[in-house]
Amino acid sequence: MGMFGNAAGSANRLLRRGLWALMLLLSVAIYGSHAPLLTHCKVDGVIPFSSASVVVLVELTKLLLSLLFLLARHREPLGSAVSWRHAAPFALSALLYAANNNLVVHMQLFMDPSTFQVLSNLKIVSTALLYSLLLRRSLGRRRWLALLLLLAAGLSYSWGGLQGSGSPSEMHLHITPVGLVLLCVYCLISGLSAVYTEAILKSQALPLSLQNIFLYFFGVVLNLMGYLWSGNQGGFLEGFSSWLLLVVLSQALNGLIMSVVMKHSSNITRLFIISCSILVNALLSVAFFNLQLTLLFFVAVTCIGLAVHLYYGVM
Repeated sequence: MGMFGNAAGSANRLLRRGLWALMLLLSVAIYGSHAPLLTHCKVDGVIPFSSASVVVLVELTKLLLSLLFLLARHREPLGSAVSWRHAAPFALSALLYAANNNLVVHMQLFMDPSTFQVLSNLKIVSTALLYSLLLRRSLGRRRWLALLLLLAAGLSYSWGGLQGSGSPSEMHLHITPVGLVLLCVYCLISGLSAVYTEAILKSQALPLSLQNIFLYFFGVVLNLMGYLWSGNQGGFLEGFSSWLLLVVLSQALNGLIMSVVMKHSSNITRLFIISCSILVNALLSVAFFNLQLTLLFFVAVTCIGLAVHLYYGVM
């Protein structure tokens, strides 16, 4: 019995590792395909839908999926084991996420999109700093070097990892002092929201699906308020297409995957997933939009490879 028990245990561990790896690869694919999918949603080069309504739909989809998962896995009522004290902390998480989503839109008034794409990589540093300080996790010099390499990879790729056949070889960044302040706030809120959410998820002995229901309920409410406050003139589903449906479903699925990552791993793993998605984004851009890989793309790939080796190679 002992031999069979050990074999079954090893098989289960191997299966769990395989499912975990598959989930991470799926998240990398979703992150990397997000921008190309949004490009397919454009009509005559213009996005025909409200970004605020899409955020609401993504949050609502995550809420419904979490409810289905909870009902499927926990058929007995949780009842007295749950109170408003468990749900209340997620209101701040949802508020931080909603604030950052709206801040991204307003930041475009004070910088060009290329500048935002390059400088938004600084949230890697802000997330790592807050992760280390607030969760009291010592990373060590080797791991900090790995995270700095992730930053270098993001900066390299954003600066000019891809290039069109007729586009200029040099990128000129433009940002105002107000834009610089907003960028710092964006990076701070981005790191804080991620680290705070991870802390809540790990501090509660509740099913993850139930925790997600709390988070996404507040997310739906706050983002719906934001949509109504913005006074969109068109209909809620105006410009909706099959491509946009794929965007909503993929982003909802990725949100659920990220909650699993933060519950059972860490925000550092999430940063590596986002960085590795560069590879998927580049391949799709080359295949569908005839863009060309530049030397900076290979610099980014090299930095990511070194970062993975430094962070996970020697524990």
